[in-house]
Amino acid sequence: MGFTKFIFYKLLGWKIKGSFDPAIKKAVVIVVPHTSWHDFYVGAFARRILKAEINFVAKKELFRWPFGWYFRWMGGAALDRTAGQNKVEAIASVFNEKEEFRLALAPEGTRKKVDAWKTGYYYIAKAANVPIIPVSFDYKTKTVTVNAPFYITGDIKTDTVKLHSFYEGVVGKRPEYT
Repeated sequence: MGFTKFIFYKLLGWKIKGSFDPAIKKAVVIVVPHTSWHDFYVGAFARRILKAEINFVAKKELFRWPFGWYFRWMGGAALDRTAGQNKVEAIASVFNEKEEFRLALAPEGTRKKVDAWKTGYYYIAKAANVPIIPVSFDYKTKTVTVNAPFYITGDIKTDTVKLHSFYEGVVGKRPEYT
């Protein structure tokens, strides 16, 4: 752990604000903005330092040789993105199978600039009956911020406005995509 902290804090210059409540064992963790592949290792370092199990889903192609073992070890689960499947229900059902499962998602759905978030994260949280934990990686201040759990009301428009407020002023690795 000391080596991880040394790299994260001293070499990379990042800091962490907030933490995951250990009593909340299941949640959808939304990470915004997602503008670069660098977000993966920043998140991996932060999760190790915070001693929190954080999971993710990724396209099944990433779980093939030679790196499949690594992505599974990191908490990943393969997702078949073939058209015609109810991915929200499939992902939400994983929450019932696990004692602890915090699913990290990027609601933008891409590393490029978007006008609106995709809504899958919201419907997964609703179907699994779990809170949403807003997390940001601010490359301008080099701060990972873990906010308090947000419990959805069922009013997606109002809830989305509130969730967006957690990210005001946050700058991604690629500011033009923020």
